[in-house]
This record gives sequence, C-alpha cells and structure tokens, in this order.
Amino acid sequence: MKKKNYLILAITAIFAVVSIVGCGRKKTDADQWTRINDEKRVIVGLDDSFVPMGFQNKSGEIIGFDVDLARAVFELYGITVDFQPIDWSMKENELQNQTIDLIWNGYSKSAEREEKVLFSDEYMKNEQVVVSLKKNAIHSFSDMKGKILGVQNGSSGYNSFETQPDILKNLVKDQTAILYDGFNEAFMDLKSGRIDGLLIDRVYANYYLSHEDNLANYSIVNGEFESEAFAVGLRKSDKELAEKINNGFEELRKTGKLADISKKWFGEDVTK
Repeated sequence: MKKKNYLILAITAIFAVVSIVGCGRKKTDADQWTRINDEKRVIVGLDDSFVPMGFQNKSGEIIGFDVDLARAVFELYGITVDFQPIDWSMKENELQNQTIDLIWNGYSKSAEREEKVLFSDEYMKNEQVVVSLKKNAIHSFSDMKGKILGVQNGSSGYNSFETQPDILKNLVKDQTAILYDGFNEAFMDLKSGRIDGLLIDRVYANYYLSHEDNLANYSIVNGEFESEAFAVGLRKSDKELAEKINNGFEELRKTGKLADISKKWFGEDVTK
C-alpha cells in the first residue's frame, strides 16, 4: 500500500514540474514581457553573416548595427541581450517555438510576414538591388535576361523574386534562382562566375562592397521592387514587449543615440 502511495506522489510531482515548465518558454499565447523583464534576458535570433546588421567578425564576436541597436534599447530596461544564430529560412518557426524571443537582423516588414508575426515600429528603409561584376555588363534588371541569379533563401529579396515574377524572375535563366544560406558564399560564387548577379539588400551590398579591395569591379543596379522597411519581428501575443521596443526607439532618437549608432556603421544617419 505504501509503495502505491509513493508511486502516486511521484507521478503527481512529475506533473507539477511539467506544469511549471509549461508556464515558461513553451507558453506562446501570452505576452512574454513579464518573463523577459524578470529574467533580465532576451534572446534575439539573427543570420550571423548579414553584414552590417548582425554578423561575426574575425574573432567570432557577433557585431553590427542591429546588435548595437538591440543592446541600446534593452539597456534602457536593464536587460541583457543574447544573440542566437539561426537558419534564416526558419526564423518564424524559431520565434513561434520560443527558441528565440525576437527576429532582429535587417528583417523587412511585409504583408506576408505580418500574417505570421507582430512587427515593431519601422526604424530603417531598404531596397533590393542586383550586384554584379562590371564585366557582366548588367546595367538594369532587363540585362539579367537568360542570366544566372543568386539570392538568399528565406530573404525578403527571395520573397519579392517569387511574388513579383514579372520584375526579375521571368527574365533570368530557367525562371529560378540559386539559393544560398548566407551571402558570403553567394559573393564567392559571383566572383568565380558561377552566378551573373546577386539579388541582395542595398545595406548589405553597400557595406560589403565598401570593404572590398576591388570595389571598382562591381556594379549595383536598382530595380522596380518596392522599397522596404526594417522592423523587429515578435510573436503576435507580445504586444507589451513591442511597446517597450517602440518606446526604446523613441528614447534613442530623442537622445541622439540612434543617430550615433547609424553613423558608426553607415557614416551617416540612415534611420531618419
């Protein structure tokens, strides 16, 4: 009889532990601001090759504009930011599974993404461009006809490529693009001639090419895709967390800290 009672108590204890854990990171239908504020820790998911927004330097340290901005916002609340490299094509899944708390890494706001996530206020404008070697003579999107295009898997550029086929997709070879997990490999293939053009965020292109020794060998072409805006991606339920981030943006604008971060990475204030 005693053994049976012990067994019942043990099972009850296990269910109690499971219930406690279930009230933590696995609960996705409640705003997580209270938990984050209590733990004084928030996890940001990012593609750690997206220069200059968030990337690993030669020492393996994650740095960048968005890294500095996220830290500045949460410093206002005494919260530490941990940066978690993720598969960018799975970013919304990582957010919903609570592997991460935020998507914050040159994350473009779009109607399609708004169906999945809650966005913070916008903090920077961006557009999609095609980078090519000058010897390829790509002066407009129409010059990509029959050419091989590269693009990052899961990126806003890839989404625009697929959803607005008349602008670029219908022009390129086989009406498809070579997909890359990150832009470093894509630029290597561009240099080697495996692809003729690379569809990419202008902020990345400008920064990357400004640090290339042979900048004169490249050209950047504007297309007809609509301009985009960067914002932070949150779970739909995290409305208070979004409000805290938006208030943080406003405070950093007032103090000039946001402009300082922009000038550090871009040489000018591109957040206006």
